[in-house]
Amino acid sequence: MKKKGAAKGRETLVVGSKVKGYIKAKKFKCSGELLDALSDTIRKSLDSAMKRCEGNKRSTVRPVDL
Repeated sequence: MKKKGAAKGRETLVVGSKVKGYIKAKKFKCSGELLDALSDTIRKSLDSAMKRCEGNKRSTVRPVDL
């Protein structure tokens, strides 16, 4: 699902309502740019995990790869 205003035309990888709900439950507010930044952080982490996975000659990304 492509979100309007997604950074650099990329898909948002997080469920915005869940992230915002979590933050609100902790008595904080959510910046408009947070979801794009969070998706970018997740994307970088996943890219790194896939590289590690590939280096170990596997095609299944596991929690240990994070």
